[in-house]
Amino acid sequence: VQLQASGGGLVQAGGSTTLSCVASGRTLSLYDMGWLRQVPGKEREFVAVIRRSGGRTYYADSVKGRFTISRDTAKNMVYLQMNNLKPEDTAVYYCATTTVVLSGIFDWNNYKTWGQGTQVTVSS
Repeated sequence: VQLQASGGGLVQAGGSTTLSCVASGRTLSLYDMGWLRQVPGKEREFVAVIRRSGGRTYYADSVKGRFTISRDTAKNMVYLQMNNLKPEDTAVYYCATTTVVLSGIFDWNNYKTWGQGTQVTVSS
């Protein structure tokens, strides 16, 4: 599977934006789909994931209540709706696949196929 993320850009603090990730090659229904992010000089970190079975979602505490992950299986796409953005949300955001057990979904090392990343910059 190949992934391509889009939708990043410059957003004011308190604003909203939606990231999109389109897959090609294989259906996303085979994978748990995650969004992860990275700030220069820091490790990648987990943001959100949507499970392939049942569609249950999980979030990092830092984004819970502000971000929403969703998927459209028919379009082979995954989205990240980001509301009430904060300057500390500034990062490159990646969509990625995983098939790891539940306890492993919060570790970015368990994500195997990554999109190219899209920059989100939140101005204060």
